[in-house]
Amino acid sequence: MSKNQSRNRGGRGGGAIVDLGRKLFGGYAELLRIPHTARYAIGSVIACMPFPMVGMTITISVQHYYGNYSLAGALTAVQAICLAVASPLLGKLVDKFGQRQVSIPTIIVWIVAAVAITTAITNRAPEWVLFCLVPFLAAIPPWGAMSRSRWTTLLKGDGERTNRALSLSGVFDECMWVVGNPLASTLAVISGLLAMSFTGLCVVVGALMFLTELSTEPPSQTVLAKRAGMTRKEYREHEAVKAAALKAETLAEEVRRREQAKGSSPEQIQAAIATAMAEQATKPKESIWGPGLIAVCVTWFSLGAFQSATSISIIAFATEQDMKQYTGFVFACFSFSSLIGALVYGAKNWQIPLWKRFYFCLAVVNLGIGSFMFAKHLWVIMLIYLLIGVCQSPTWINGNQLMLHLVPPSRFTEGVAWMGAMNSIGSSCGSAIAGQFIDRFGSHGGFVVVTVLALSSLVIAFVGFKQIKASTEEPTLTEVHV
Repeated sequence: MSKNQSRNRGGRGGGAIVDLGRKLFGGYAELLRIPHTARYAIGSVIACMPFPMVGMTITISVQHYYGNYSLAGALTAVQAICLAVASPLLGKLVDKFGQRQVSIPTIIVWIVAAVAITTAITNRAPEWVLFCLVPFLAAIPPWGAMSRSRWTTLLKGDGERTNRALSLSGVFDECMWVVGNPLASTLAVISGLLAMSFTGLCVVVGALMFLTELSTEPPSQTVLAKRAGMTRKEYREHEAVKAAALKAETLAEEVRRREQAKGSSPEQIQAAIATAMAEQATKPKESIWGPGLIAVCVTWFSLGAFQSATSISIIAFATEQDMKQYTGFVFACFSFSSLIGALVYGAKNWQIPLWKRFYFCLAVVNLGIGSFMFAKHLWVIMLIYLLIGVCQSPTWINGNQLMLHLVPPSRFTEGVAWMGAMNSIGSSCGSAIAGQFIDRFGSHGGFVVVTVLALSSLVIAFVGFKQIKASTEEPTLTEVHV
């Protein structure tokens, strides 16, 4: 083979790689080239570092200073429950009054709480002191929901780019977990103070990047109502009318296409549309708490339960094998695999129905994690994590896309916050139950809990099958222009 032929083949190979890179990342790059988007998207991820770091820092630090997994699990459970209560409330306040108005005082509370809890743990304060302080660590602004709200507002009416933006948010989230988990395990082993100080620095830097970007901040309900010359209640009612009109228009179009496919006459088509409209009018008045949202929230509750039980069980398993320092890297493998899954998933404009993608990804994650009880070595768990992680982020992306069908745009932050809140409540239950079993039966007892919770989660998700499938057949509510 001549040198020119080799060079040409190398050029074609390089060109193919470049083309593949453009197909995968071109859509993401286009989104980040929109003015100011990169700043708030990256800032929200940096400010979210408490999510991967605080729970692991508390678990490792409490186990080190107090030698008690039950206490560590109970503390993280309390923090998760408080986070579950605070997140929807903060999301609702953000939608009502604005992102900056709610986030700044919330950040101040979190920083004070982080300093206090770190000092208490390192000085072996009485356990009741820890339980009094840890709830204030739930004072975390809903950065992820606020970032997604900015994307959906900016790209309103563009379904394909909106879905890609939500996938991009999932990619950034996984980057956070890839970095946060190994950092937390490494820094917390050295010093809980060091780990919490780094987390606090991330909160301040990320908040400055996000909150000082004003041009992309979506208007609050207060601002929108003021522009329309209405009260907030009047504005929400007005928006509900707009959403109902969009649904009616979409329903009429679907009926028209179906009847045309049957070969119906114009009179038959109009009669079918009238019948469908009459049936739609007899349905009860909808609210944010429709059956679809309830189904998703219950599924996210069970998802959080077995995943939090998995985390504390892996820490116990690694401790038994004298490999505790590697736990963060095991979690990072899961997040890295999830990151790859998010990149590929978001690059494609899927034609497969959303509900099918949701259930497939959920089943892969649940069944894969349920197999951990049979693992004999930490590296086996890491390998399983690498294999199933590609479906983790797409599961969350699908959940966020379901929110676009379930809640009106002015309450999108609240809807996503409720989904995260249910996940946090599930996490608190899972870690508390697993902590009890680990103290009594070791890490194997924890993994038995994980398997039971994972299978239960899958069953619960299929109980809501009809509601979730039906919700994806409704029009996307963020397409409403008020």
